[in-house]
Amino acid sequence: MLDITKDIQSLTNFRRKSGQFLREMKKSKRPVVLTVNGKAAAVVQDAESYQRLLDSAARADVYEAIRQGLDDVVHARSRPAHQVFDELRRRHGVSG
Repeated sequence: MLDITKDIQSLTNFRRKSGQFLREMKKSKRPVVLTVNGKAAAVVQDAESYQRLLDSAARADVYEAIRQGLDDVVHARSRPAHQVFDELRRRHGVSG
């Protein structure tokens, strides 16, 4: 969870104290929002937390693909595999 008293900092402050910020991010696992002229400009986080974020996003993509596939079956937007393979064989002149 974002702590606005600690996790939103100016880019200038981050530059001055980057080592301190990096140590704190590694310890807290929270990202830091960097601002320029008072507006959010970038988000910085430690590498381990970023990897966890990427892994979560990849899992979410897989779950969404499964959900869509199940929805296709429920709404009769699918065909049995043997029909698809038969069509591919006919289309490409493959016997089997």
